[in-house]
Amino acid sequence: MRRLFFQPALVAITLFLCLSCSDKQDFNQFDDLEITPTVASSIFYLEADETHINDIGSFANFYSQTVDFEAFNEKYVSERLLEGKLIYEIENTTSKTLNFTIEFLDEEGDILDVQVFDVDPTPSPLLILEVFYGPGDKNIDILTNTTSLRINGSNQSDSTSVSGLSEPKVRFKSAAEFIFRLK
Repeated sequence: MRRLFFQPALVAITLFLCLSCSDKQDFNQFDDLEITPTVASSIFYLEADETHINDIGSFANFYSQTVDFEAFNEKYVSERLLEGKLIYEIENTTSKTLNFTIEFLDEEGDILDVQVFDVDPTPSPLLILEVFYGPGDKNIDILTNTTSLRINGSNQSDSTSVSGLSEPKVRFKSAAEFIFRLK
């Protein structure tokens, strides 16, 4: 009796499994796939103590450097950049009013963009600025054509005052976040 029931049940279950899970597979889904990763990176870091700033003098550059910015020197990468954000963070514990200028330079040394930061002496809050590039913001071509950054820091105060804090210095950091289209 059991055997009479077992064989038809086995055939019915097998038939049900074969028919119930049989959707046509679409192997062209890759064509519909959109991949847009976000890549974060540090760009530069500078630090100068108040003694160094005083040694340079008033209204003079205490920091001047040109750094390579090779993030987009590969055409494959620069063509797929959708948008970007540069993040600047300045902490000043000196008694100096400071000015920082960042120039975005192309291969020929032409200036594509300039960022200027006027920094108050201590006690000043931590300055954080985000600059956006892409649709609705600054032109994305500024980033894709930049090959170097020229960074200048100048003392806009006297060269004798000293902060009451221990180890007064200025720290300037920058980072970036970029969104790419991989496909």
